[in-house]
Amino acid sequence: MTRKEAVEYYHELLEDADLARESAEALDRGLESARLVFGGRRLTPYLRPHFITAEEWSMARKACETIWGTLQKVKDAAVESDELLDELGITEFERELVKIDPGYEQVSPTARLDSFLGETAYSFVELNGESPAGIAYSDSASDIFLDLPIMKRFTERYPVTKLEGRSKLLQVLLDCHAEYLGNQPEEKPVIAIVDLKGLPTQKEFELFRDFFEYSGYTALICSPEELEFDGSRLLYAGVAIDIVYKRLLVNEYLPIMAHAPALLDAYRAGAVCMVNNFRGKLVHKKAVFAVLTNERYASLFSAEELEAIGRHVPWTRRFRNERTMNHGSEIDLVEWTRANAAKLVLKPNDDYGGHGIYIGWSLSEEEWDDAIAVALENGDYLVQEKVQTAKEYFPMLFDEHGKWGMVEQLVDLDPLLFNGIVGSAFTRLSSSELANVSSGGGMVPTFILGEA
Repeated sequence: MTRKEAVEYYHELLEDADLARESAEALDRGLESARLVFGGRRLTPYLRPHFITAEEWSMARKACETIWGTLQKVKDAAVESDELLDELGITEFERELVKIDPGYEQVSPTARLDSFLGETAYSFVELNGESPAGIAYSDSASDIFLDLPIMKRFTERYPVTKLEGRSKLLQVLLDCHAEYLGNQPEEKPVIAIVDLKGLPTQKEFELFRDFFEYSGYTALICSPEELEFDGSRLLYAGVAIDIVYKRLLVNEYLPIMAHAPALLDAYRAGAVCMVNNFRGKLVHKKAVFAVLTNERYASLFSAEELEAIGRHVPWTRRFRNERTMNHGSEIDLVEWTRANAAKLVLKPNDDYGGHGIYIGWSLSEEEWDDAIAVALENGDYLVQEKVQTAKEYFPMLFDEHGKWGMVEQLVDLDPLLFNGIVGSAFTRLSSSELANVSSGGGMVPTFILGEA
């Protein structure tokens, strides 16, 4: 089977008006029941999931896991190298954080590689190695979609394999905790999901809490301000915490750290296992791609890894006044960037949600010059070459009454890694060049056609 044939058949089924209406109604019931909302809107306003073939899935998994091996090597080298810390853009305070030993080896036990599965290329554009969201949302969306009338009809001809991540995330927490202790605990650990209050991702925390409790673990949702450290244990409302599932971003913790120090104090004292830990900042910085693609650091990687980097990671550099190499040619980075807007993106080294990104091919010459000025003044920007993106038409719901139409969407495939192994994925869709849910995009579950 081919992906194109499967999608065409799915869209043919949508021509049955009753089937489409019943499926839209079932989707809305499922989303409401599962709390699948983001900022008060449908997280999945589409009537079709994203399909990939088993062959494509196998290729993506191998690429992700190979690239992940290179990131672990960057972490190992950076902990001992001021030069690499500078190249990554690690601040002085962040350097203090990454020196703290988390008690386990993996740099980011849970991570997400954002990628485009194009016609002739498979490319990564970013890594979320600090606090990747979407795992629980994706699991719930998969269950909802499999129960839609149209999916039941579709799978009569095209069986699919569902991906699942919550159990793998729980196992990662338990594995890291056991490594941190040096043995298996005698009692089930207490898990605290920690982030700021009032975030749109609160619903996902509730999905995780429910799953952890269903699996037999005490699970709490709390903010840094609600934590206490008594010198030996991290506490929430008098309950001792064993594992912190840290959804809190370092950049969001810094402004409140002085009056909410318990989390940092307990982690620094080795009194709690925190996943992901602060060393995740080393690979979460977008400049990690500038390390991977810079010939200066090629000695860190094997021949197989360098081949994978060349195939799947776009050429990237910290944006500054310097001369560097671009595919074998020496360039003046700023002037070369100015002259090549049609194939370049400028993006901040440490931000998320599409903030501060300048897409060269969508800007006028004057706007691109202004973007260059902003990036240089900021001092912590990257320039990255354009990759081959992927676009597909999806049936998108326009209102609460089930009205829908075909809309071309940018398709961002997001494999999820658990201790360096790809275990699940979901897909983000957007009508713009930025496939960020926080920038107005949506998500759909990813299904593998046939058996994975």
